[in-house]
Amino acid sequence: MAHSFWSILVLKMLKESPSNSPHTSLFDITEQLLQNHPLLALAQAFDWASLEQEFKSLCKKTGRGAKPIRLMCGLLILKQMYDLSDEQTVEQWLMNPYFQVFCGVKEFQIKPPCDASELSVFRKRIGTQGVEKIFALSVELHGDDAEEETVYVDSTVQEKAITYPTDTKLAIGVIHRVNKLAKACGIQQRRTFIKEVEQLRIDCCFRHAKNRKKARRALKRLRIIGGLQLRELQRKLPQKVLDLQKDNFSNYEKALTQQRKDKNKIYSLHEPDVYCIGKGKDQTPYEYGKKASVVLTEKSLLIIGVASHDKNEHDSKLLKPALDHAHKHRQTKITTAVVDKGYKGCMQYVEQEVVIPNKPLKRDNEAQRKRKSYLCKSERR
Repeated sequence: MAHSFWSILVLKMLKESPSNSPHTSLFDITEQLLQNHPLLALAQAFDWASLEQEFKSLCKKTGRGAKPIRLMCGLLILKQMYDLSDEQTVEQWLMNPYFQVFCGVKEFQIKPPCDASELSVFRKRIGTQGVEKIFALSVELHGDDAEEETVYVDSTVQEKAITYPTDTKLAIGVIHRVNKLAKACGIQQRRTFIKEVEQLRIDCCFRHAKNRKKARRALKRLRIIGGLQLRELQRKLPQKVLDLQKDNFSNYEKALTQQRKDKNKIYSLHEPDVYCIGKGKDQTPYEYGKKASVVLTEKSLLIIGVASHDKNEHDSKLLKPALDHAHKHRQTKITTAVVDKGYKGCMQYVEQEVVIPNKPLKRDNEAQRKRKSYLCKSERR
């Protein structure tokens, strides 16, 4: 009874409200938030029209209607700003009104904007060039602060979402993927080895000295099974499917035959480009992912350039790609790059002045020594 009374009261209030009222909806939130909030200021300064014009051709004209471009781009920006996963970004958007206004929503929403998996689909759709466009617009917002001639450059590891790689995991992964592909293509296998693989997985888990021989025999058997199923599938699959799976089969064969001291090993089946990186850290001696370089301005500490490297090369060879990427988003040329001691030998690859925290040279005067000491202070890095 009480519920119906309040419903009638709300409807009566809505009917009696003047048509020229600034609040066109009961859930309008644009004027109820702090107008000086950083997210609202960023939303007003960002060039959304340029993004919509850039990505308009990517929207399909058939099927279900596409999500607004500002909504999807805004979610990607919020994800990076607050270091959230795709699922967390969607959850926070549903609870945070500032997130919703930043993405172009005028009324408070009580339903998720999209499924979390749609963010990864949108990232693949816009590709590397689309992400570059968003990054370039974010750099342009800072104006002269992004045009400083002195920058800091450092490299880090962009870790991938993979488990600790072992030969057992890779062999079992190959067997399961081959079985799944055979089932999808309707191919009748002689054996699937499911029960035997489960027992072999258990045998490989016991690394005690007494069971070491047993674990080695189990791993050898897993590799044999993987090779048998892979060759059987290659004989029975149609040529069109073989052409599509050519790269995958090559990675499978490499994962089954690689040895401990081999180079360019496969560490993950779903991320075959991952390589092992040792940065000398006590807590994480080895990390699995890709090297990434970051370029920051000296005073404002703005990120004006990032670069991901496909090969595990020395840091001295990574300075030039990082500076080249930074030059794409600015008008002023970089004159000085401040780096750490891991970049020794990089002067032969770049034209800019490189400052490394070494002992002062005899030919340096007092002003040069003070400048290098000022730039290389650990507190400023």
